[in-house]
Amino acid sequence: MAGHSKFKNIMHRKGAQDKKRAKVFTKVGREITVAVKTGGDPDPANNPRLRAAIIAARAVNMPNDRVKKAIQSALGGGEGEDYVEMRYEGYGPAGVAVIVECLTDNKNRTAAELRAAFTRAGGNLGETGSVSFSFDRVGHTTYPAEIGGGDALMEVALDVGADDVDSNEETHEFYCAPEDFNHVRDGLESHLGAAQEAKLSWRPQNVIEVDEDRAASLIKMIDMMEDLDDVQAVFTNFEASDEVMERLAAST
Repeated sequence: MAGHSKFKNIMHRKGAQDKKRAKVFTKVGREITVAVKTGGDPDPANNPRLRAAIIAARAVNMPNDRVKKAIQSALGGGEGEDYVEMRYEGYGPAGVAVIVECLTDNKNRTAAELRAAFTRAGGNLGETGSVSFSFDRVGHTTYPAEIGGGDALMEVALDVGADDVDSNEETHEFYCAPEDFNHVRDGLESHLGAAQEAKLSWRPQNVIEVDEDRAASLIKMIDMMEDLDDVQAVFTNFEASDEVMERLAAST
């Protein structure tokens, strides 16, 4: 197990999420609705995907009435019945690999919008499988750094069956095999309380470090993708230095 991560997850910038709160609520609501329909049960205790979606809703402070409305929409046979899960892959500037997970009711529209986003950034949309080989599919559960650290967290990780835990100044990231995700997440919550985030994710096997100009282009591309209604998550294998990220954050 690793005690400190060399990987920097920049996909969830809180400032950008705050500015797009209404859109984020819509995306999470869509996932809740689809989770109920595909899982066949509106009780999160019996529907692991729904439980993960509710954790996501909690992470973005989605009001409880909106969560209930999304569940009722699924039970009523309304919005969400025609949504399908799609994964799109491609390359951004500097050869950075990009995976985009979507829930869409129009695959042609979604592909066209993502192709345009890749092209504008100087990248290109590829075939399914063109970059995912350089990522690992993992269960990913996040806790804030203040819950503790050191040997105690390592013991918890081992006890619940996590494969790895990476820590930095802000978070502790627990990773496991996808098939173990529900068990590990529930075990962590029994030891540490409610998770900050819990989901199936794509973890890069290696990262590409980029300069400020390319980091700016990549962040702009990711923001453009995340602004699309059908896009649920964007994963990449790039990182930039803390100094570069601080300068870019200050310029926005």
